[in-house]
Amino acid sequence: MLQAYGLSPLHRLGQNFLHDHNILQKLVDASGVECGDLVLEIGPGTGTLTETLLDRGCTVIACELDRGLAGLLQDRLGDAITLIHGDCLVKKHLNPRLTELLANRNWKLVANLPYQIASPLIVDVLANHQNCLGQFVTIQYEVSQRLMAKVNSKDWGVLSILVQRLATISLVTKAPNTCFWPQPKITSACVAIVPHKNRPQRNEEFAEFVTSLFAKRRKQLGSILGREFEFPEGITSEQRPATLSIQQLEQLFAITNTSKDSI
Repeated sequence: MLQAYGLSPLHRLGQNFLHDHNILQKLVDASGVECGDLVLEIGPGTGTLTETLLDRGCTVIACELDRGLAGLLQDRLGDAITLIHGDCLVKKHLNPRLTELLANRNWKLVANLPYQIASPLIVDVLANHQNCLGQFVTIQYEVSQRLMAKVNSKDWGVLSILVQRLATISLVTKAPNTCFWPQPKITSACVAIVPHKNRPQRNEEFAEFVTSLFAKRRKQLGSILGREFEFPEGITSEQRPATLSIQQLEQLFAITNTSKDSI
């Protein structure tokens, strides 16, 4: 197909096409999509996953940045999908054209995500799109480990905290590099990200607070927040950011915001 359209995979866009139908089926099965469900697909490529979703009776909105692939998809699938040609993220937020199409409707994200946009997209959808019922995506295995990391592990960091604060993450299956064409050097993974029913607010402010702490993750909390900072019970000034649970980070965040509000 690519040869027929004079196309080839573009490394700068992270184009590694998932062609293993067993992996595709596992991802779609994990999403639990049914006939009539609305699905957003990012980076549909040649439309292999798209066709699987259409076979399940889904209504698919697809976003493709590559002009050549967008043309190929339009020829192959025509009016069977709503196709947006453009970047899925604009200033780290979901493209306004997509937001408009998804407004006031429940939907799921099912996609083989381009590696470079996976983390910011996952966080933005969780934080800012309450109608998204779940994200079922293929990402780098390394990123999946960060998403599911435990407190005080080497992978515990800003991404782990921001996503686990808002959702439950589980591994669907690993995807070896042989499942892709061209073969990347790394292993991938399919993950299910299901949002909590009652998600906390002030996400951007909390994200800024956590990011500032972990920018100095090797320092003690007393050095970061100041020796005069009054730590709540269970947290000491000698601890480092990576030893804190989400609940403890929420406590510190609440104290710092109370201090700001009182100034």
